[in-house]
Amino acid sequence: MPIVQCKSYFVAAVLGCAMAVSLFAAAQNPPSASNAPTSNSDVPDSSSGTRTQDQSQEEASETLKVNVAVVQLFFNVKDKHGALIPNLAKENFDVFEDGKGQTIKYFKAETDLPLTLGILIDSSGSQMRVLDMEKEVGASFLESTLRPKDEAFVISFDVDITLLQDFTNSVSRLRHALNEAKINTGGVSCSGGPIGPQGPIPCPSTGPRGTALYDAVYLASHDELGHEVGRKAMILLTDGQDEGSRLKIKDAIEAAQKADAICYVLLIADRGFYGMGGLGYNGDSDMKKLTQETGGRMIEVGNKIEKLRQAFDQIAQELRSQYDIGYTSTNTARDGSFRKVEIKSKQSDYKIQARSGYYATAVPAD
Repeated sequence: MPIVQCKSYFVAAVLGCAMAVSLFAAAQNPPSASNAPTSNSDVPDSSSGTRTQDQSQEEASETLKVNVAVVQLFFNVKDKHGALIPNLAKENFDVFEDGKGQTIKYFKAETDLPLTLGILIDSSGSQMRVLDMEKEVGASFLESTLRPKDEAFVISFDVDITLLQDFTNSVSRLRHALNEAKINTGGVSCSGGPIGPQGPIPCPSTGPRGTALYDAVYLASHDELGHEVGRKAMILLTDGQDEGSRLKIKDAIEAAQKADAICYVLLIADRGFYGMGGLGYNGDSDMKKLTQETGGRMIEVGNKIEKLRQAFDQIAQELRSQYDIGYTSTNTARDGSFRKVEIKSKQSDYKIQARSGYYATAVPAD
């Protein structure tokens, strides 16, 4: 039976004790001070670590977070063959919000801002024959990718959602956390659930639950990445098949967008498993939508370790080759609505990989 613990570092003021649930009962250590939740109205000062309201636009491109009035976008540019295009200038781009042109306030190529990364690993029954290779290659990726100012966390999901390791820069801790992921196909007694867009998510009345993929994305976005600043991404190692979430894919996408988190999905589908017993497989369409809406992408790996290594290499290159662009929206209303954003390259055959938009949420009072 899952253990329910209330931990103050999980934003109890926002979610209440119920949000701690079993998913975070396995947290091994609280986030460091550098990752403590901060006010959305604050702007980091790159020299002192304190936050001010009067940060200049020039400083904004160097800091972890910009003023809420400035929309910040991280994106990649690729040619028609999918190769990354470096060294472009601000003059190469136009930005549109809901179809209206915007004035670019700052721009930087190949940002070196700290990266906050979430690894979400599917430990449901369908991953039984591929889980070990996910652990091995995932740990190697973290070892080669994380820099001194970067941090990562690890979540496993199946019928339960478990925080195996909270924010840390320690590759050894992250590797240990990945190795802690175990296949789980059993039912779960739901003694308190996450809070979704319409309030507490009800538990199923009867019967066991299946793979809670959408819930895992929502909680990783809302509980973890939603309270961080700067560049944020999550990588899902999964077959994309959700069979037990109490939230929908649209809720997961909205949470990721509100957290400004880029989502990558490494689609690891053991076709042999789905060939047994006439089981169907249709997890790729929702995963493709999740990644396209958040500025990432889905990479099909199958059950081949070399393809998995190549996929992680591609993600590492993209995360280290991002452009950082910011603009002040001409629409000053903070009404919570979704604003569609489009970055266009003046080079017609270049493809922009960026999130589809953002939510104009209100700034909470200090």
